[in-house]
Amino acid sequence: MDYYFLLSLLFTLSLSTLTFFLLRRATTTATRRKTHHPPGTVGLPFIGETLQLISAYKTENPEPFIDSRVKKYGTVFTTHVFGERTVFSADPETNRFILQNEGRLFESSYPGSIANLVGKHSLLFMRGCLHRRMHSLTMSFANSTIIKDHLLVDIDRLVRLNLDSWTGRVLLMEEAKKITFELTIKQLLSIEPCEWTENLRKIYMRVIEGFFCIPIPMFSITYRRAIKARERVAKEFSLVVRERRRESERGTKKNDMLAALFESGGDGGFTDEEIVDFLVSLLVAGYDTTSTTMTLAVKFLTDTPLALAQLKKEQDEIRVRKTDSRPLEWEDYKSMPFTQCVINETLRVSNIISGVFRKTMTDVDIKGYRIPKGSKVFTSLRAVHLGQENFNDARVFDPWRWQKSSNSTNFMPFGGGPRRCPGNELARVALSVFLHHLVTRFSWEPAEDDKLVFFPTTRTQKRYPIIVKRRSNAVEPCKEFEKESLSGARF
Repeated sequence: MDYYFLLSLLFTLSLSTLTFFLLRRATTTATRRKTHHPPGTVGLPFIGETLQLISAYKTENPEPFIDSRVKKYGTVFTTHVFGERTVFSADPETNRFILQNEGRLFESSYPGSIANLVGKHSLLFMRGCLHRRMHSLTMSFANSTIIKDHLLVDIDRLVRLNLDSWTGRVLLMEEAKKITFELTIKQLLSIEPCEWTENLRKIYMRVIEGFFCIPIPMFSITYRRAIKARERVAKEFSLVVRERRRESERGTKKNDMLAALFESGGDGGFTDEEIVDFLVSLLVAGYDTTSTTMTLAVKFLTDTPLALAQLKKEQDEIRVRKTDSRPLEWEDYKSMPFTQCVINETLRVSNIISGVFRKTMTDVDIKGYRIPKGSKVFTSLRAVHLGQENFNDARVFDPWRWQKSSNSTNFMPFGGGPRRCPGNELARVALSVFLHHLVTRFSWEPAEDDKLVFFPTTRTQKRYPIIVKRRSNAVEPCKEFEKESLSGARF
């Protein structure tokens, strides 16, 4: 009896102890779900999973980095990249919640590498009333009325000017970057294409290369080069700002972003450093993203002959109606429905901006987890755009999908909320004008195989070389426009 009683007692104690620890673990897990980061892995000390992310994004198929973690942890998970623990969201509803609550629950926050390169006074890092004022100012220079009445003629002229020199083998991405850089500099500073703009562009390209490096110069040669290039760009901009200030004091006025910054700085005005940082951030927004979208639109169209044929038909009809080499007008832009489908699909598939960083301003509840104040959050637009549950055949280029649905709430290529890209309409116009002149003046074929990579930014490895041939029925370039563009002064 004593023997069986002892066994029974030991069994009861063991069962009670096991039950206690299981309940404690369940309670701890439940508490963790309510008060801490979502599940995930933070990788190595300091480096975290940065190397895994970079390795994935240097290939044609970076999706496994996020796909594998979504499969294991869910659409909201924790990782550690670019020196910080970060909550990743691949969930469209969560992304909208984060972006729409800018200034209330979240604030703009980017890796140190980006902050150091665009500058502390850039639009990316402005907050509150100052951000609203400067965002509104930027939109006032890129709204439909300004584009229609002032910018469209410059866009058309500069695109034509660049295409006039095309012959034989062309590095499309390089040429697209020239076009968008010249357009952006013209809109910011009223400077026409010249040797100075081309030299500045080559320096600036090194700045872009440093955006997603570990922000410690001793660890990264690329980042060290980017910091030095940024200093040179800032120096050149500072010279322009000082010269324009003197012109403004003498009563010379120009209708560009720099003039608007002089006039909107309030009682004390903006310092030269603040203006330079602001201009650099707008150059980032207007240059690299649009040029890459131009290149990838051509690549995807080349790989999809039926889409290219339909776009050519639409643009040829517009060109025939114009009867001469007159520039495109607003009504022409508005009569390009299939071109807009191509642009939408290029934006969706390429994801030039793969996502945006935010930081929690207070404890925030997301998907059953309480994200602590001060946590870094990344809304992955790419994961949503390429998610099979969000778009049918999501990883296939299909511009016709936009003829059926042009208002998908899961489509956010320009971000959302108060920080939605203020130049989104301007980018669409530039893309449309470029595609119009390209397909109505040239036929082309790839010069060699090329592939996409996504780090440090989305691009093709070989800058997408093509062989161009002028179409026999192409409209000849307008010499009058060439003369106008070449006669422009530097400032």
